Amino acid sequence: MTTIADVAARAGVSIRTVSRVLNRSPLVNAATREQVEAVVAALQFRPSARARGLATGRSFLLGLAHNDRNALVLDPLQRGIVGAAAARGYELVVHPVAPGGGDPVADVLDFAGRSRVDGMVVVPPVSGIAGVAEALGGIGVPAVALSSVALSGYGAVLVSDERGAARAVADHLVALGHRRIALLSGPGDAPSARERRAGFLAGLAAHDLTLAQEAEGDYGFDSGVAAATRLLASDLRPTAIFAANDVMAAAVLKVAAGRGLDVPGDLSVIGFDGSILARMLTPALTTVHRPIADMAAAVTTRLIDRIEGGGDDTPLSAALSLLVGGSCGPVRRG
Repeated sequence: MTTIADVAARAGVSIRTVSRVLNRSPLVNAATREQVEAVVAALQFRPSARARGLATGRSFLLGLAHNDRNALVLDPLQRGIVGAAAARGYELVVHPVAPGGGDPVADVLDFAGRSRVDGMVVVPPVSGIAGVAEALGGIGVPAVALSSVALSGYGAVLVSDERGAARAVADHLVALGHRRIALLSGPGDAPSARERRAGFLAGLAAHDLTLAQEAEGDYGFDSGVAAATRLLASDLRPTAIFAANDVMAAAVLKVAAGRGLDVPGDLSVIGFDGSILARMLTPALTTVHRPIADMAAAVTTRLIDRIEGGGDDTPLSAALSLLVGGSCGPVRRG
């Protein structure tokens, strides 16, 4: 097994220099760093995590605090974090913050202390809980966040413009001739749901339209079925429904099929998230794509930079886009 001594001997430097290169110390000049890194790659040397921890006083663990039941979001989120973390020699520890009851701030602090993470990635809805960012800062744990709205207290926040994306959904439906448009919104206590609703309403208002109907779900499939059943039971049913996430949009498609409605002939459906589910449905779902894995990787890289004493304050952002599938089409006349 290759050792750090082997790397030092091949590179013609001291073991301490190799250690400094591995731990990204600024005390090594660029030429020496490149020389050592080339030898590390050639020998396929992987430093001991325990040795790195002893040398730096760090655990090389990152924490993820979340309260999201949607595996279609959690999967790309965790892949994005793990990819960025592994590239820098860090591992990920995941902690679901228990919904309802208890003290979520104390829960996050207990996890951070118990797991001895070097930093935290906090995602909605946990990132928006008052006091979480300040509490982590108080115990010296750097934290970054994803959010649909601006947040304070974090070392970096990537804010996705979900309001603007929802407004673009309204523009798309109106351009297709739809006027009886319904919204299947997310839970009213979720900032993301409020942003998507506000953007959609603003988009309709810009065309002198208001919602024909509205029902609220909890981002889950069962709530989507119940809400879609109410929306489609109306004598003057909508010609288009915007669902606040892909899972609830899938529920709309199921209810529509059960009522013998053709999609998109009788009903156009648009979701939000751009998850893999959108491509698995028939017809393929028109949806707002959030590049969740890329977003997660960006904030993780910024977090590691902060942990290692670097980084910058360049604002982080993500481009959301409308992916047009077969579930949305022109309104049927007559």
